[in-house]
Amino acid sequence: MGWFDSLKQRAGALKAESLALLLAARDPRTPLLAKLLIVVVVAYALSPIDLIPDFIPVLGYLDDLLLVPLGLMLAIRLVPPEVLSECRLRAGEMVGRAKRFGSIAAAVIALFWLAVALWLYAWWTAG
Repeated sequence: MGWFDSLKQRAGALKAESLALLLAARDPRTPLLAKLLIVVVVAYALSPIDLIPDFIPVLGYLDDLLLVPLGLMLAIRLVPPEVLSECRLRAGEMVGRAKRFGSIAAAVIALFWLAVALWLYAWWTAG
């Protein structure tokens, strides 16, 4: 397996783990501190505002590469293991359904643009 495949596999695992943490944040058995940390880490990861702006070479991405994974690791340690395992199972199911939905959505969008292209071709050649 090449480095790109390994990177894709890790990104998929990170997506599933992040989803599991979001599910754990909604679980009443999760401690308040873990819930707060999950919300802060996810908000920071999705926020356009960084501690170190991304346009600064190397350092700009260093905060994203260090702070987010460290925050996720800490949150994983704070969530009770039984809650995390249940949420991981639910997240795996959700990711599988999302992949199927993504394929269907891509096909619908492609068919739409094909229909638009055919309509434009018919309109252009009719005149």
